[in-house]
Amino acid sequence: MGQESIKLELIQWLANLEDDETIDYLKVVKDSNDTQKDWWHDLTDEQKSGIARGLKDVDEGRVHSHNDIIMKYGL
Repeated sequence: MGQESIKLELIQWLANLEDDETIDYLKVVKDSNDTQKDWWHDLTDEQKSGIARGLKDVDEGRVHSHNDIIMKYGL
């Protein structure tokens, strides 16, 4: 599928999209490409807090490898 076909498909999909969260996310993506600004400033406090918790877990060794999860849950 060529780039023009993909663009038209996305335009049609977006025109019918009613999911506000997805629309807001796409707006952030568009704006970040337009301005090259740091996307961190567009995150909510809850999102920033979640990232900080995840980084703390990594720093403190509370992590599991992808393979461990596959073995545990049989994925």
